[in-house]
Parts: sequence; structure tokens; C-alpha cells
Amino acid sequence: MIFQNEKQLLKIIKYTPSIFILTISIITLTIQFAENNRTFEIEKEKIRTEFTTRNKNIIKQEIDEVYDFIKREQQSTQKELKESLKNAVNNAYAIANTIYQNNQDKDPVFIKKLIVDALRNIRFNKNRGYFFIYENTGKNILLPHNPELEGNDFWKHQDSKGAYVIQDMVSLLKKKDEAFYQWHWYNPTNPDKQKTKIGLVRNFKPFEWFIGTGEYIEEYEVEIKEKILDFVKNVNLNEDGYIFIIDYDLIYLSHIRKDYIGKHAITNNDAVGTKEVIDKLLQIAKNGEGYYSYVQNRKPGSEQPTKKVSYVKGLDNWSWIIGTGFYEDDMNMAIIQKRKDLDEKFKEYVYQILKVTILITIILLLLSIYFSRILQNKFIKYKKEIKEHINKNTKQQNIMAQKTKMAAMGEMIGNIAHQWRQPLSTITTTATGLKIQKEMNILEDSFLIEGLSGINDSAQYLSKTIDDFRNFFKTNKNEVEFSIKDTICRAISLCSAQLYNLEIDIVKDIKDIKITNFENEFIQVIINILTNAKDELTKKNKDFKKIIFIKVKKVKGFVSIEIKDNAGGIPKNLKNRVFEPYFTTKHKSQGTGIGLYMCKEIIEKNMKGSLEVENCKYEHDNTYFIGACFKIKLPLNK
Repeated sequence: MIFQNEKQLLKIIKYTPSIFILTISIITLTIQFAENNRTFEIEKEKIRTEFTTRNKNIIKQEIDEVYDFIKREQQSTQKELKESLKNAVNNAYAIANTIYQNNQDKDPVFIKKLIVDALRNIRFNKNRGYFFIYENTGKNILLPHNPELEGNDFWKHQDSKGAYVIQDMVSLLKKKDEAFYQWHWYNPTNPDKQKTKIGLVRNFKPFEWFIGTGEYIEEYEVEIKEKILDFVKNVNLNEDGYIFIIDYDLIYLSHIRKDYIGKHAITNNDAVGTKEVIDKLLQIAKNGEGYYSYVQNRKPGSEQPTKKVSYVKGLDNWSWIIGTGFYEDDMNMAIIQKRKDLDEKFKEYVYQILKVTILITIILLLLSIYFSRILQNKFIKYKKEIKEHINKNTKQQNIMAQKTKMAAMGEMIGNIAHQWRQPLSTITTTATGLKIQKEMNILEDSFLIEGLSGINDSAQYLSKTIDDFRNFFKTNKNEVEFSIKDTICRAISLCSAQLYNLEIDIVKDIKDIKITNFENEFIQVIINILTNAKDELTKKNKDFKKIIFIKVKKVKGFVSIEIKDNAGGIPKNLKNRVFEPYFTTKHKSQGTGIGLYMCKEIIEKNMKGSLEVENCKYEHDNTYFIGACFKIKLPLNK
């Protein structure tokens, strides 16, 4: 029968590896879950930025294309109008000339009447166009829309801008047979106000006439605007995208909702804070172009309030606001899809981890059972030997023998436990890491070799060196604000028992200075330096007054920390090597030689300061001492 303690030990050996693997797996999954969430937040912000940037470029390009199209149409409008006027005047001239040529034997008055009658009722350009005839003296011969003015003298007639229209036309025709001219005249359809008109006049020399026609630019542009608005209406964007046009009077000229067209933008109430939104869009358009974000009350298709980013551009010569936009709920759909993708990836990751965990747990459980049975047999064997030994010797001898056996057995069990502790942790962790990276297709040969080397190193019983590094790097990696004085006092308190037992005094001159840095790592450095000083002072005889001095002060943006002892200093041939890794003056059983090396690494690489050592001679209580002085400088503000 196995003793109770032996049963407990066997259970620990049997189940600890499996529990360890399960724990590591849970920790790994927890870390991965947090990483998954962090990745999602990063991806969400990336999607938001890329979506906004991409769609801003798209809507700007769409409006620029429409704007350029309108500009091209505007540029071709006057050219087409002039071509139209020229064709009309040439036709009128041909009619007049034909009548004249065919009737030269008749009375000129009769011929003139034939020409006037022939041209009077001719209309073109959707019935807006007509012909007029003037003598070069300014007398009107034909004015179809105002026949009552025919025969009147227009030589001194001025338009609304003060131009002498007939005089200007005659002056132009003295230089060439035909000429284009722009003036202001009363529109027959709206006679209350003069409108800008462009026309062409041509000499008809047989009667010292000039024949002409003209077109009101505003009326001709109406056709162009209708053509452009029809084009814009048929521009294909995405399923809920459209181009809207509003004039500077805030009347909708084009919109995906036909019931908006012709109505005031504020009346349509298409956005939250409609007046503010429309006023802002008008301001942007008048200044040129730009983006504006607002909430549209009804998104086409969903009829739900949706945040929208619009890009508008002003067409000043027509007083138009041209714009389009995109909706942010489309971005939310992309974010939701990314969340689904990451969740699926995480589920697959969990599945793979569970497979690996179950497999390794089973293997380790079987190995643990196997080794526990070996140990159980050894326990039984030792118990049997102890029992036989008791039967052969006296009771006292049996007790001593049993203690000896149990001590040997305890040492053996301790060795076994020591053998299982670190190699098992390293092997399982490295194996898990290799498996995970292999599953994620990121395993590199360098990492594989490094992992295998780690497993081999663990098997070579380098536990002490590994423990030293692990203890130094298992620190709180977060920078915090802390008091130098309080922290040094904490470090001293951790060593106070040893210092007290060794009769080592601490003399402090510490200013209360606060910095932001790695507090835990700073404590490790202080403890390590104090420990080195303690070890050197321990070598002195019992009557020697052992002292460690600590002084802290501010020096030009830095905190200066000096720690010195009175142990006699560092030998000159060793002073330049104290910060080398694995350099030590102690026996192998007492140190690894990495303490001061790690102190320098922490101070200079992690805490962005400096650590130096020198031998110094100083006075204290009228006594001169020589010792090693470690100088630490840390920035007040990193």
C-alpha cells in the first residue's frame, strides 16, 4: 500500500502536464480573442478611412466629369448659335438676292416689297428666330414682331447698356460684308426687360440695306440646360447614388425624387437641419467646391435617416450647385462583413488549438502515467528495502535508516521534479508555438531552428541562466509616474533583512523627484547594485564599518542617482569588464554574471538613461573611504 503523500506526488506527476497544457491553451485562446478584437478595431478604422477616401474621390470624379461636360456644352453653345445664325442670314440673303436678280426689270419699290414679304413670316429656332432689315442710314425696313415700328429711324437708338446698336452695325459692315454683334433688345415673349442678344448682319448692296437676325442667349441656353438636365437625369451611378442640381435661388432642377424638382430645397426638408445644410452647400458652391457631411432624412431605397457625405461644385455663370454623395451605412455593411470574416478565422483557430491541445494532453497524460508507474514501483521497492532493514536492526537503527532512505528518496524525487519542471514548460510552449505558426502559415525556418534549440537547451540543465533572464524580463512593461525616493526606499526594504544581518548601514540623501518610466525594472536595478555592494562588503572583517551611500538630485533635465560603498573599489584590471555578460568574480554556485549586464541593458535600452561605474575616494564623518560608485542618469521627460 502506498502512503498518502506518495499518492499525492504521483497524482501531481500524472496530471500536472495535462493541466499545464490546458492552462496554456486557455491563455493562448484568451490572448488570441483579445488580439482578434484589436485586429477588428484596426480593420474597422482602416475600412472607414479607405471607404471615405475612396468614395470621396469617386464622387468628386463624377461631379468633375459632369461639370466638364457642362462647360464643353457651354463653350459649344455660342459656336452652334453663331453657326445657326449664319445659316439663317445666308438663306435670307439668298432669297433676297434671288428675288432681286429675277426682277431687275421691275420697279425697285416693288422688288423691295417682294423681298420684305418673302422674309416677314419666316421663323426658325423653335419659332424664336426672325429676320430684320435696315437701311444703312438707320431706317427700319422689316421688323416682324413690331411692324408698327417699320419705317422709323433707329440711327440714334440705344440699348439698355447705352450702345448705339444700328450705328455699331453699320460701322462693322463698312469693314466687311457680314459681322456678328451683341446687344440688348426687348424680347417679344417678355417685352418688359431688355435681354442680351447675339446676331449676325450682312450687307445687301443693291438697296444699301443690311439683313440680319439674332437670338436671345438666355432662351438658347434654356435648350442647352434642358439637354444637360436630361443628361444628368440619365447618368448611372451606384444603386442609391444620384446627381442633384440646385440653382442659387435654392430651387431643385434635378433630383432622383421627381417631386422635388421645381420646389424650394428648404420646403422639401431632405435633411436634418435642412436650412443649415442648404446654406452650407450654397456657400461651398459659391466658393468653388468642397465636401459636406449631414444626415439625409430619407435615403433612396431604405427611406431611413442616413448620414451622407456630399461633394458640390458651383457653376457660377448659370448659378448652379452640382452635387452628389455617398452614404455611410454602406461602410457599415463592409465593417459587418469584416467582423464575420474575422470571427470565422477565429473559430478555425480555436478548432486547431483544441485539436493540438487534446493531442498533446493525451500524449503527456500517457507519458505521465507511464513514469508515475515507474516511480510507484520504485516507491514499493524502497519501502520493501526499508522494511527488511528494520527487521535486521534495532528500532533506533531502523529509524535512522528510514530517515536516510527517505532523505535519499526525497532528494531523488526533488531531482525528478527539477528535471520535469522547466524542460516540460519549454517543450510544450515551444511545440504549441510551432504548431500555431505552422497552422497560420507564418512559420519560418529561423523560428523553427530557434525553437528546437530552445528544447535542446532546456534538456541541458541551463535552468539557472534561463531563470535569471526570465526574472529580469517578467516586468510590468507599462510606464508609470513614480517617486524616485519612494521607489528606492521600497528596493531597500526588500534587502533590509540581509543588510541588517550583515550590519550594513544605508546613508540616504534623496530628493523627492517624480519621473515617468518603468518602475519595476528600476527597482530590479537598485536591488542588483545593492546586492553587489553587499557581497563585496561581506568580504570585510566583522569590525569593519560597512556603509552604502545613496544620493539623488536633479541635473539639467536628468535625475542623477549615485550608489557607492566603502568596500575598497573594483580592481583596475576588472573595472572595464563588470558590465560584460557572464562575467563574475564569484563562485559558479553563487552567481551567473548577468546581474550588472542586465542592469545596464535596462537603464540604457529600456529606460533611455545611462549607467556607469568608477572607483571613488570620499570623506564621511571625518573618515576617508574608497569604494565603487555606480552612477545612473535618467531623463525627467522621455
